[in-house]
Amino acid sequence: MKQRFLQTLGVSLPILQAPMAGISSPAMAAAVSAAGGLGALAIGAMGVAQARDAIGAFKRACARPLNVNVFVHRAPVACASREVRWLDHLRPEFERWRARPPEALRSPYVSFLHDAAMCAMLVEERPRVVSFHFGLPDQSQIEALRSSGIVLIATATNLAEAQAIERAGLDAIVAQGVEAGGHRGVFDPDADDLQLGIMALTRLLAQNVSLPIIAAGGIMDGAGIAAALALGACAAQLGTAFVATDESLADAAYRERLLGSDACNTVITRAISGRPARGLPNDFTRLGATIADADIPDYPLAYHAGKALHAAAMAAGYSGYGAHWAGQGAPLARTMSAGSLVRTLAHEMMEACDDVCVANRQGELG
Repeated sequence: MKQRFLQTLGVSLPILQAPMAGISSPAMAAAVSAAGGLGALAIGAMGVAQARDAIGAFKRACARPLNVNVFVHRAPVACASREVRWLDHLRPEFERWRARPPEALRSPYVSFLHDAAMCAMLVEERPRVVSFHFGLPDQSQIEALRSSGIVLIATATNLAEAQAIERAGLDAIVAQGVEAGGHRGVFDPDADDLQLGIMALTRLLAQNVSLPIIAAGGIMDGAGIAAALALGACAAQLGTAFVATDESLADAAYRERLLGSDACNTVITRAISGRPARGLPNDFTRLGATIADADIPDYPLAYHAGKALHAAAMAAGYSGYGAHWAGQGAPLARTMSAGSLVRTLAHEMMEACDDVCVANRQGELG
């Protein structure tokens, strides 16, 4: 199954770069794909024209396969009183930077579920893979994408979500453990009680669904990839590992935090976006610790305020309110080009697999 899956993707290595919104770039995706992995672009935060331009930039740089990722989040439930309270809670932080919070919150992202133009664009552009985060599209969208020969992948954080992906007829599942940085692809963020780690989740899905499994969450080096393959995954997806690469869109402050002592202390917060997300500790995560999750507006409404506060602080030269997403493996981050990282990961993976084979052989010989 592993070899067939890699052939389906059109890649030679079981290494996928995670499609990180605001961090992955066409240059990063092209470098990863050119090195034998699968590069990715996150277009969930883009409009159709911007997404098409990003895909075009990748195609001009590389003729290899591309994964294009979209957000399939449920519509936020607006609650005017809660949103007013949240903006009032943030007001002192805005005033600290001589700014005002938004008058009202609006959703900065359109769910793929309600974006017919985005679906039509993907049908035209025909990337090798389209992947879904936060849920599943409707059947008509699945059929439209499949009619263009596109491989379809979705994220699962538990067995029930994986089984839903299998019933929908998709081609593979990203098994995303709680170690992962940023927003995990949980379908319902208010029912995320299991919070399974990547080892348990990968093995659970490998034993209970028939689709290929891509392990994700906390994997930073070739040894981690080899471990995921040993647990039954067909490939591994890495995100935080690519944040410090040359082609990343992460700014200097983000990189400094990632490579500093705070990398050991990632925390999960809803305060920045309205959905649980793991990142490096900063002013925003500490602010979030002072209020109950139930008092934070739904995703992505809360992100409107989060982005506005970050922009106000950045205008004054302060980076403490950024969405500095990172997984639990963050202390293992390395600085190099994305292509060099893929080649390094492949070498480490082979070394780890060789070590296992040697150990097994020694065990057989007594």
